[in-house]
Amino acid sequence: MSVPASLPPTAPPSTIEDMLALAPIVPVLTIEDADHAVPLARALLRGGLAMLEITLRTPAALDAIARIAADLPDALVGAGTVTTPKDLRRAARAGARFAVSPGFLPKLAEDPEIPLLPGVATATEIMRAQDRGYRTLKLFPAEIAGGVAALRAFAGPFPRVQFCPTGGITPALAPDYLAQPNVLAVGGSWVAPRSAIISGNWDHIAFLAREAATLRPTPARGHSA
Repeated sequence: MSVPASLPPTAPPSTIEDMLALAPIVPVLTIEDADHAVPLARALLRGGLAMLEITLRTPAALDAIARIAADLPDALVGAGTVTTPKDLRRAARAGARFAVSPGFLPKLAEDPEIPLLPGVATATEIMRAQDRGYRTLKLFPAEIAGGVAALRAFAGPFPRVQFCPTGGITPALAPDYLAQPNVLAVGGSWVAPRSAIISGNWDHIAFLAREAATLRPTPARGHSA
C-alpha cells in the first residue's frame, strides 16, 4: 500500500514553485458533484499527488474546493480556470491555496490573495508576466502552443522562467515535457477520468495517481536549449 502524500506540519509549501516541486503531475480536475470532491482528493493523495487544481468550470467547483480544504488539510487544493478578479476572490474565500489562470490578465496580478500561476502561450505574454514579477508560468494550451519545441525555444530568451505545461498532455507525452530544464511539473486531467469519478472508482484513480507520481523525464536526445 502506498503512503499518502503529506505536507510538513510546520511549514507547508506557500509558493507556486514549492507546490509544483511536490510531484511531477498536477491533477486538473473538473468536479460536477461536490459530493465527489473529498473521496476524489483522498484517492489522489493516496496515490501521491497533493497539489490539486479544481477548475471553475462547474457550479460545484467552489463547494468542492471548500470541502477539500475543510476535510483534507494535507491536500493543496487550488482553483483553475480563474479568469476574473472575482473568481480569484471567491476561490480564496472557499479555501483555495493557489489559483491558475488560462491566460495572463494584469488585473489578476494586482495583489492576489493567494499565489497565482498565470497562463501564457506566446513570447509577448511571457514578457508581460515577467514584467509583473512572475517567473513561474503555465504554458497553455501546451500541445497547441507548440509543446516541447516551444519550451525549448522559450528557454533561450527567458532563461529564468519556469513552466507548468497543461493542455493536451498525455501520460505518453509527459516524460518529454518533464525532461525540459524549464519545466517544474505538468498539469494533466488523465489521472481523474470523468467516468471513474462518476462511478466512484476511487481505487482506479489512486492507481492512476500512483503511476503519475512516479513519472520521470525521458533521457536527453541531444537537443540544446
